[in-house]
Amino acid sequence: MNQAAYDGPRVLLEPGELHFGAAPLRISTLLGSCVSITLWHPRLRLGGMCHYVLGQRRQQEELPLDGRFGDEAFALLLEAIRAHACRPGDFQAKLFGGGGMLTGPGAQLDIGQSNIAQGRRLLQAAGIPLISEHVGGSGRRKITFDLASGQVWLAFPDGKGAQTRSPHG
Repeated sequence: MNQAAYDGPRVLLEPGELHFGAAPLRISTLLGSCVSITLWHPRLRLGGMCHYVLGQRRQQEELPLDGRFGDEAFALLLEAIRAHACRPGDFQAKLFGGGGMLTGPGAQLDIGQSNIAQGRRLLQAAGIPLISEHVGGSGRRKITFDLASGQVWLAFPDGKGAQTRSPHG
């Protein structure tokens, strides 16, 4: 199934949002310095995606989990996995985003790189294999995640300098 011919259900994530569901479904988002983690269960064809803004809150308070923060968005995805009676290690992960969007005097604060590092740490701690990534560099990315196939389509039209890793190279 190609991206253009699809007419099934879609979810568009804004910053701080996440969604977990089953095929047929496509989840999309637009990323700058934010990061998205996709999780997919190949046999059950279910999974989810988050779009977090910062790796974690500065002050750890007793507040409801908030998808704007990587550690909390990931905790919400893990809750969804458990609610479907699955184990995190049965999922495959892909990591996107973390672009350097700031230029000028304040650019030394690299939120994108911090968000990428947090995503990798969270996946490793949960025992979820990271099978591919398209991270860093500069420019916006649009991604669309298909829960039927686990495929992620990436548009990076004005981007440059991204780091990529996949099973094939």
